[in-house]
Amino acid sequence: TMITRVFLSHPRHVNETYAEHAVFASGFALRLFLAGGAALVHAVIPCLFERTASRMIARMYAQTSNRGA
Repeated sequence: TMITRVFLSHPRHVNETYAEHAVFASGFALRLFLAGGAALVHAVIPCLFERTASRMIARMYAQTSNRGA
């Protein structure tokens, strides 16, 4: 059905329930927002957060690169 395709297909593909996936994706979005903030502060004051955003993104990539494989 359309509901299954839209809301359940992807979470099942990565072996999660809809709720588990919502929590994971929300946390991921929050970390991306924080990494963006660190990068923005670094853009204005280069001596601050020199590697913070890239380190956060590398960790997030490692956490997601094999999901659903």
